Amino acid sequence: MDTYDNNNNSSSPLWDKGKLFIKSLVIFGIGLFLWIPAFFIMNMVKEREGRQKEAIADISGKWAGKQTVTGPLLMIPYDIPVTTASGVTTREKQYAYFMADKLDILSTVTPDKRKRGIYEVAVFKSDIQLTGQFNSIPWQKLDVPADQVHWQEAQLLFKVSDAIRGINEDLQVKWNDSSYVFAQQATGQSQLEEAFYTSIPLNAEMAATGARFSLRFSLNGSGQLVFTAAARENKIQMNSNWPDPAFTGIKLPDAREVKDSGFTASWKYLNRTVPQVWKNTVYNLNSTYVGADLLIPVDTYDKTGRSVKYALLCIMLTFAAFFLVETIYKRSLHLVQYGLAGLALVLFYTLLLSISEYTGFNPAYGIAAVATIGLIGWFVGSVLRSGKLALFISLVLSVVYAYIFSIIQLQDYALLMGSIGLFVALAVIMYFARKLEW
Repeated sequence: MDTYDNNNNSSSPLWDKGKLFIKSLVIFGIGLFLWIPAFFIMNMVKEREGRQKEAIADISGKWAGKQTVTGPLLMIPYDIPVTTASGVTTREKQYAYFMADKLDILSTVTPDKRKRGIYEVAVFKSDIQLTGQFNSIPWQKLDVPADQVHWQEAQLLFKVSDAIRGINEDLQVKWNDSSYVFAQQATGQSQLEEAFYTSIPLNAEMAATGARFSLRFSLNGSGQLVFTAAARENKIQMNSNWPDPAFTGIKLPDAREVKDSGFTASWKYLNRTVPQVWKNTVYNLNSTYVGADLLIPVDTYDKTGRSVKYALLCIMLTFAAFFLVETIYKRSLHLVQYGLAGLALVLFYTLLLSISEYTGFNPAYGIAAVATIGLIGWFVGSVLRSGKLALFISLVLSVVYAYIFSIIQLQDYALLMGSIGLFVALAVIMYFARKLEW
């Protein structure tokens, strides 16, 4: 009888150690299993983001889309002699394009917001003034005699990318001392597709003296307003009460000031990529644009999606804290209780996603974190019947959520912060694991 008791007692510690190891493996498996719902939540985030993009596209389609303003450019037809295979010489009409020597653009942008359901989209109205001049029109560079130039067919071209919805008035240009109304150009009429045009009086003598022009109009759009550098020397200024511009184009503003009340920005650009006069060649002026994106800074779905990627880390760190509490303080938690606490950690992300659509990411993160920490802290305190351990678990969760929040905010330093945080977490676990007796 004594021998049996001794054998039983000697095998009991070994069984307890084995049971502890098996339980740790099962807990790890539960953590991995709870990672599966995170993928469904990630798909939900992408679905909601897709709905937001549909709302933006719908409102932009009914208001006006991104706007690119190009011109004015001067187009002059001319004839060249062409000899056919039969030896007959005829004349073929071709077109030459002239950029202005100077172009000054002043735009005042007034943003507005439109809603579709819970989604908010930024649109804008802008007052735009263009002034410029041709010092002279160097038609001699065409190497064409003056009598082959169709001066009477000279046209001034001007283009807005979404003019049908963006412009609700007649466009008038002042050319020297006279005003002319732009009309819609026919398809294929010039290299500047879907542009406006107006005929202007011109001859060789007038071309030598140059011309001044000015144009003022209102333009609706959404998302973006940019201007192409359609002159040799371009000066562009943009003013707005929009507080969150994202400057875009071939170069950043030479001078800018961004405040909560709005922004001002100015560019100077000498266009050396496109010749001032060209013919028989198609140049993409849109590659030389400058301007700004005027978007509502919506980072809700991006940040929520990035936070979901840390779900496994959050679950494992929390489970590690539970396991240390069990082994150090000799308190027992059932595997089902691990699972319930893990589900609460997963539901944090659905709370975050749903609340952030109304409040933005930062307030939603705080609300969801407080709710989750409170629930798990109460649950652990009730199970272990210890307010001290409940406070400890709540503190651990607070540190974990604060750590993940800091990683999400500091996107450029996410790798550095993540590496340091994991190293510190491992060090803390190793410190408390010293007391474990395996």
